[in-house]
Amino acid sequence: MKINVLGGGPAGLYFAILMKRWDARHEVRVFERNHPDATFGWGVVFSETSLEALEHADYESYVAIGEACRHWDPIDVRYRDTVTRIRGNGFSGIGRRRLLNLLQGRARELGVQLAFQNEVEELEPHLDADLVVGADGSNSLVRRRLADRFRPSIGQTDSRYAWYGTDFAFPVFTYVFQETEWGLFQAHCYPYDESSSTMVVLLAEETWRRAGLDRLDEPGSLELCQEVFAGALRGHRMLSNRSLWVNFPWVRCHSWHSDNVVLVGDAAHTAHWSIGSGTKLALEDSIALARAFVKHRGALGAALAEYELERQPPVERFQEASRVSCHYFESVGRYLGFEPLDFAYQLMTRTPRITHL
Repeated sequence: MKINVLGGGPAGLYFAILMKRWDARHEVRVFERNHPDATFGWGVVFSETSLEALEHADYESYVAIGEACRHWDPIDVRYRDTVTRIRGNGFSGIGRRRLLNLLQGRARELGVQLAFQNEVEELEPHLDADLVVGADGSNSLVRRRLADRFRPSIGQTDSRYAWYGTDFAFPVFTYVFQETEWGLFQAHCYPYDESSSTMVVLLAEETWRRAGLDRLDEPGSLELCQEVFAGALRGHRMLSNRSLWVNFPWVRCHSWHSDNVVLVGDAAHTAHWSIGSGTKLALEDSIALARAFVKHRGALGAALAEYELERQPPVERFQEASRVSCHYFESVGRYLGFEPLDFAYQLMTRTPRITHL
């Protein structure tokens, strides 16, 4: 098969790896608009079960990713100057750039053609392939160009968030809830190497405006947030890399494929980052799509139909769980009267994925 993958993020690279690994005769090309070392995120977090799926799909990349990860078990909840630690939550973190570089290296090793700094502005020039994979994120050009076929539903959250980094390695995944004169500031923090962490800051729209963040530039926003979270940072700095305040986009598609074009990852669906499953879902899409082609011996229609039937139900369940999680964090102010232990318990049981039993 001749395969064009539009988008060189984790989903696109991983699908290219799997298809080339399972049949070296495939001609697989990945088109990515950015430089190979460019990334506008900080770290990626995986649960233990997420990594298990990678082990069975491509053992070589699984080992490389596992060795590069920072592993931890507990979760800390910082609330009212009290830290509540909850054990039994196995996670791993890895820098997004490191993850991409590992996948790029594995793809090259298998003979995948990688075209960086290649902006895909029109879909038509790439439709000459047997299969075209839209792995181009939540603002997908592929989905927009074929919107009449994929029939997407697009929305956004009321809250604002920004992705920051810090040169402080939080010991474990840490939720920070900091009350201020403007309202509640929340940070979801997780380490991804020995000296760095991601900090996703979430604010209600009214808090964001009261704090004047709608009028501050990127350095000004960084300075204000660093002051707010100074206690949790223990003297370390927050870092910015195009860390702009945005509303989370909700993406659903009625169909994920049309003719020889198929969507994977955020191009087909999004799940709120507060359940930490975006990269997991994208990689699992790639695994299911590649597996369907192997099972049906390259029969396009049968493979794409099976992929969609297999993936849509679990993704929809994750999306629903992420909506519940998002709503919890957007309305968490109603729990600020709780004692620290009760507050932490409410947080951990916010979705049906973790029960009271």
